[in-house]
Amino acid sequence: MSESSNDRPILRLVVSPLNGADNTCLQAALVEIAGQNTSVSVIARPQEGHYSLEATTESALDSICDRLRDEYHLLIDVGPPAAILLETVRKQAEAEGKYIRQTGGSGNYGHCKLRIEPAEPGKGYQFIDDISAGAVPSEYIDPIDQGIRTAMKQGVLAGFPVVDVRVTLYDGSYHETDSNPMAFTFASSIAFKEAAKKASPVILEPMMSLEIEVPQEIVPAIRREISVHRGRIDHELTGSGLNEIRATVPLSELLSVAPGGLAEFPMKFSGYEPVRDSGLPDDGKAGVTANKPNYPRKGSRSEVTPWTPEEE
Repeated sequence: MSESSNDRPILRLVVSPLNGADNTCLQAALVEIAGQNTSVSVIARPQEGHYSLEATTESALDSICDRLRDEYHLLIDVGPPAAILLETVRKQAEAEGKYIRQTGGSGNYGHCKLRIEPAEPGKGYQFIDDISAGAVPSEYIDPIDQGIRTAMKQGVLAGFPVVDVRVTLYDGSYHETDSNPMAFTFASSIAFKEAAKKASPVILEPMMSLEIEVPQEIVPAIRREISVHRGRIDHELTGSGLNEIRATVPLSELLSVAPGGLAEFPMKFSGYEPVRDSGLPDDGKAGVTANKPNYPRKGSRSEVTPWTPEEE
């Protein structure tokens, strides 16, 4: 697949040693490679016996695997590359979170109110402290921020990280003796999840822009292929003997096409777009996304199994 100019990893694959005794060597090799190559991220899962590699291109992932075999002489099992899915919200919503526990002596009390809304694509997470009149003491602001970040990593629809949201802390309360940082961390996590469910959440998937030049006689077949793989035609121009087609297709679909298919044409990353019909109902109640008709097809390589990132 062609190179991408995107800075955010859009592909992931799992690497594990074929021989359990090589696990330590594999970990050491990946640490060394990651230090030399900033374009690839390595997430260690030693308790599960595998490692996750993330990058912007398939060639970057292939290069790392080749080095593990050729330079480090490791026997490894390599899973198929998968598109990294994300989540975001599409409208503003508010919610409050309370964490109140009494266990014998001192208790736990945390209470905050959050407002969340979409941020511009690519802007990431923005936290705004709009507390006034000391409703929440300053020492609990950072724990509230941390609770939000933890909730974002866990997602609200299918376990994918939430991105591009603006979160405002606008109210709350505390207890003179029972409040503590942990209680506010839990309270803000609860508030974020509740607000996000009401904010029209949606799953995002990476999209690729394709440039296709084919003879006129096979244009109908190309159009059908694009449609079958949940793509769209953005531009079509008839030339002297060749038709020029520009199309946008989900990366997960391109990873699963047959050799010689759409993935053979020049392409570049064009951004993340919502997976159609992947959100919750307007009332914010739970909805199952994996069975919706426009969710990535069975057999397409997108990360459908929820992923829990390592704590920072």
